[in-house]
Amino acid sequence: MRVMGVDPGLTRCGLGAVEGRPGAPLNLVKVGVVRTAADEEIGARLVAIEAGIESWLDEVRPDAVAVERVFAQNNLRTVMGTAQASAVAILCASRRGLPVALHTPSEVKAAITGSGTADKRQVGTMVTRLLRLEEMPKPADAADALALAICHVWRGGAHNRLAEAVARANSGPATSAAAYFRGRGRAAGYSRGTTK
Repeated sequence: MRVMGVDPGLTRCGLGAVEGRPGAPLNLVKVGVVRTAADEEIGARLVAIEAGIESWLDEVRPDAVAVERVFAQNNLRTVMGTAQASAVAILCASRRGLPVALHTPSEVKAAITGSGTADKRQVGTMVTRLLRLEEMPKPADAADALALAICHVWRGGAHNRLAEAVARANSGPATSAAAYFRGRGRAAGYSRGTTK
C-alpha cells in the first residue's frame, strides 16, 4: 500500500509518501514541503498548496492519504491556517476518490515512537530508522508527513483490507471502494453487508 502523508501548514505543508504493509519493511517514495510566503494573500497561498498537493498526487499515485487532525492550539491564527491547509489536502484527495484518514499528533507519535508525548526530534529519528535513511528528513514538517504515512500503513490495516476486498469484489466500472465508503456504492445496487 502506498500512503501519502500531509502535515498541513500555510508556510510549510509537509508531504511524504511511503510504501509498505504492516509487519514488513517500509520504503520511502518521496518527501518534501510546499512553501508559501507569509506576506502573500491567503487565497494565493491556498491555491499554491493545492497545486503542490495535486502535483504530488499525480506523481506519487497513493492508495490513501493521511492528514494530521487539527487540534486546538493557543494561537488561533496558527490553528486556522493549519485547518485551511488541511481542508485543501482533504479536498484534493477526495476529488480523486482516495480514502482520507485523519490522525492526531499523539496517535502518530505513539505509533512511531511508542510514546504519544515524543518530541519532533524523536519522531524524526524513528522515521529515519524505519525508512533506513542516511539522514533525518528536513524540515521537521517533511519528517512529520512521513510519520503520518507510516502511522496510517500500520494503523489502517483492517480498514485497508476491507476497502481492498470491496474494490476486488466491485472491480468493474460500477463502483470503487472509495465510492462505496462514501455511500455511492448503494446507488449502484450495493448495500452494507451485501454484495452483487
